[in-house]
Amino acid sequence: MNFETMNIWCWLIPLLVGVICGILGYLIGKSGNTTIDNSAQIKILEEKNAKLKAELEACNKKATSSVNLGAYSASFAAGAAVASIPFDGSAAKAVFGKVIKQDDLKVVEGIGPKIEGMFKDAGIKTWKALSEATVADCQKILDGGGKRYQVHDPASWPMQAKMCYEGKWKDLLKWQEEHKHGKL
Repeated sequence: MNFETMNIWCWLIPLLVGVICGILGYLIGKSGNTTIDNSAQIKILEEKNAKLKAELEACNKKATSSVNLGAYSASFAAGAAVASIPFDGSAAKAVFGKVIKQDDLKVVEGIGPKIEGMFKDAGIKTWKALSEATVADCQKILDGGGKRYQVHDPASWPMQAKMCYEGKWKDLLKWQEEHKHGKL
């Protein structure tokens, strides 16, 4: 190999490497500037958020009125018994398409056989009892079962149990479907 041929390669190789690096840099830079438009998804989530806020306000109003009604019912004549709401299994079956047993806590979305057993062991054996329990009480029972059960979110369980107790099967099913069966 002579001196002139070596001199050409000394210029040609760095020039080719520079051109290739320039092209790659341009392509990488161009691909990094792509902007993803999530505005449609954001709008959907904002609408869901607004709907949930409205539901929360309605629940808070009910809770406030329940407190006021509690004072009224406390002043009601002593000895007057509160009538229990009769269970209508056929109405529950018509909505859910399966036989629902009275006070079956597993109807509440998020409660399975093991959690139902934990609640029954803790003295919460009926829909009415669960509807009157606080979320903190429910969480305490779950925490007692160890890490496996601490991940569950009992925030809606008293409300769902109240719908069961009051026989509001259509409302319960609608709520569970709107909230994707607890998998929001």
